[in-house]
Amino acid sequence: MKILYFGGQKSGKSKLAEQKTLKISNNKKPVYIATYDNSFDDIEMENRITNHKIQRKDSFINIEEKFNLHNVIKENETYLVDCISMWILNNSDTSIDDLYKQLEVVSSLNTNVIFVLNDINSGVIPMDKYSRDFIDKSGLIGQKIASFCDE
Repeated sequence: MKILYFGGQKSGKSKLAEQKTLKISNNKKPVYIATYDNSFDDIEMENRITNHKIQRKDSFINIEEKFNLHNVIKENETYLVDCISMWILNNSDTSIDDLYKQLEVVSSLNTNVIFVLNDINSGVIPMDKYSRDFIDKSGLIGQKIASFCDE
């Protein structure tokens, strides 16, 4: 089963995704794939990460993977990928086709994957190219994931 949680920042999607992941994991500890690149020395983001860790307690096996989701997601397991937006940001220099290829590998696996994606496409078109590229990629990746999700 593949599921996409999509919504605004601080909308509760991670908490709902965690609950759903635990529910469908068949009493086997699921894997939480954290995609944030924590090398920016951002205190606010470190606090958010700490809060997420407290929230999920010891209910998950934790993996940090910033770039290559298809290398860590295996068959017959249950995964929560939080979040796709950070994965896209980490892969800013990667072509959309290469990101699609990673997602196609993941979509073909017989495994449960719950994806979390931020809704960032509801604002104005940014003035700088980097931001426009990120927003466009986010929308395209969101469409790709939604196309193979069951929910």
